[in-house]
Amino acid sequence: MGDKKGDSGGGKSGKPDKLWGGRFSEATDEFIERFTASVGFDARLYKQDIAGSIAHATMLAEAGVLTGEEARQIVDGLEAIRADIEQGRFEWSVELEDVHMNVEAALTARIGEVGKKLHTGRSRNDQVATDLRLYVRDEIDAIRGLLWNLQTALVDLAEREADTIMPGFTHLQSAQPVTFGHHMLAWYEMLERDDARLADCRKRVNVSPLGAAALAGTSFPIDRARTAELLGFNAPAGNSLDAVSDRDFAIELAAAGSILMTHLSRFSEELVLWMSAQFGFVDLPDRFCTGSSIMPQKKNPDVPELVRGKAGRVQGHLQSLLSLMKSQPLAYNKDNQEDKEPVFDLIDTLKDCLFAYGEMIPAIECRREVMREAAGRDCATATDLADYLVRKGLAFRDAHAVTGKAVAVALERGRELHELTLEELNGFSGRIEADIYDVLTVEGSVAARDHFGGTAPAQVRAAVKLARKALAARKPTREPAA
Repeated sequence: MGDKKGDSGGGKSGKPDKLWGGRFSEATDEFIERFTASVGFDARLYKQDIAGSIAHATMLAEAGVLTGEEARQIVDGLEAIRADIEQGRFEWSVELEDVHMNVEAALTARIGEVGKKLHTGRSRNDQVATDLRLYVRDEIDAIRGLLWNLQTALVDLAEREADTIMPGFTHLQSAQPVTFGHHMLAWYEMLERDDARLADCRKRVNVSPLGAAALAGTSFPIDRARTAELLGFNAPAGNSLDAVSDRDFAIELAAAGSILMTHLSRFSEELVLWMSAQFGFVDLPDRFCTGSSIMPQKKNPDVPELVRGKAGRVQGHLQSLLSLMKSQPLAYNKDNQEDKEPVFDLIDTLKDCLFAYGEMIPAIECRREVMREAAGRDCATATDLADYLVRKGLAFRDAHAVTGKAVAVALERGRELHELTLEELNGFSGRIEADIYDVLTVEGSVAARDHFGGTAPAQVRAAVKLARKALAARKPTREPAA
């Protein structure tokens, strides 16, 4: 998507005229034409390209560069072209290189010489930067809508399973009992930060390059604030060189998307583990799983596994965009044509993964008894015994040592802490009384963590209320789709 180098030309060998061809004396080599063309993938920017052109034409008329009638013809023509594209009647041409030249050529063919005036005061450089910012802005909104759906599903599941007890892990070893609802809200919190990153990224995306032209601005009396307003941008970009050349907004989206996919990948890992026979904590309906071609008994968690794999795909696009930009001098370079496919694919991947998760999370079936039994193994309430001794006046380090000895004896005898008799427990400390059994059960353990951010069922329900309030404040105005 190089800058515009002329007004007309070409016409050789029966191919469409190159809109920049005036300076050239021979036709572009056929291979080079295919190699440099981007219309095969940037055609998806047609809505943004036409919207930008309509805003540009409207502004040119207000500035007196075009007449009102010329602007009307251009806008009507662009709207008709948009309808043709959406109804599958538009023929894309590789010879016309990209979405911009295809649309402009079609406009001129439709309305005549007036169509050639549309490009007054702009370049493909500011045009493509504008298109991509509009596209990324729209897609951030769509991604956040799908993220909202997933977070809502997590909150619903957390409320439903607020009393369900499961093992909490560190180092993938049983650590302390937690509630399944608390665990789901941990993922909600991670996604809440992902949403905040996307919202913050959107602010920096929402700046208009239009009017920067090729690199230095234009000599025509344009009103950049007006085109920014018409396109819903917060403001025009402050420097024309920067406006056409940088793609840090796309890199920032890829970075936010990579973190989001890392969270989904971690969640996927847990679902894969929990569905295994060795854990058996949850089950997913058959519609989210597949079988084996050789082992009839298999039910494979393909959706979370595939999401886990796609995290690497998005992270790869981040690296691709960073590498693309790292050695470019100011201003625009043809290298930037290579930004589209990584951006398009990472957006598609994010949306697909979020949609899949938003559908899958409400369908999780908890095996509550299995989780509760697992939570009570491996002396998981040892910390509760230590805390009990501290409340009885023992220093924590001493309480830790006493508890460690009790755990060693319990494991040696093949029992859990709550299965030791009061007499056996008194052998470790005379401070232990009959009320110890109130805290050594898994129910007592989770109920004791009754503070903000804790795992107690009452705190889970309180956190659910806060989450619902936060979600209600940013509910999407329209139903998001994959």
